[in-house]
Amino acid sequence: QVQLVESGGGSVQAGGSLRLSCSGFGATVWYRMGWFRKRPGKPREGVAAIRLTGGSTHYADFVKGRFTISEDHSKNTLVLEMNSLKPEDTAMYYCAADSRDYGSDSSSLWESRYGHWGQGTQVTVSS
Repeated sequence: QVQLVESGGGSVQAGGSLRLSCSGFGATVWYRMGWFRKRPGKPREGVAAIRLTGGSTHYADFVKGRFTISEDHSKNTLVLEMNSLKPEDTAMYYCAADSRDYGSDSSSLWESRYGHWGQGTQVTVSS
């Protein structure tokens, strides 16, 4: 069974950094992995994604240049490096994965592309 688990969330001051990790991928051959977030009163939105077949990445405009998504092969984990955090980044952050090979890079930030989800980790950024 696949049970994705996020870690690394917490409370930081604006301008600070956090490193989120996601584990529990098992032996499944994944095609795409991503990070999403949900703020109160707003739908879950894509943050960053990585296509494992080529390592290409895609980022939402609101995090481009500040966040970096990567896969740590030695630990079989998905990582999201978050820098220059802003109060509007406050949200529950979720990792997701899918083994299906379809869609474009732009669609990699659509939650409908993913079939496996973690329970989320809270990130709070204060001004």
